[in-house]
Amino acid sequence: MNGNEFIRRIRKYGKENGIVVVLLQARGKGSHSLLYFGEKRTAIRNLPDELKTGTLTGMLKQLGLTRNDI
Repeated sequence: MNGNEFIRRIRKYGKENGIVVVLLQARGKGSHSLLYFGEKRTAIRNLPDELKTGTLTGMLKQLGLTRNDI
């Protein structure tokens, strides 16, 4: 899964559950962006690149989600 697909899935999950999802590309440094999921947030690096398994797991943990959620 790459960063763009991750964002699509998080937005879909947020919409289904009434959670506000905001992506701020200007707030990140370099190729990083910040994704706000309600009160929680995580950083996403270069959107077109594949996410490594550990990175994906860490980002989901920061948002309080599991792989089954998305």
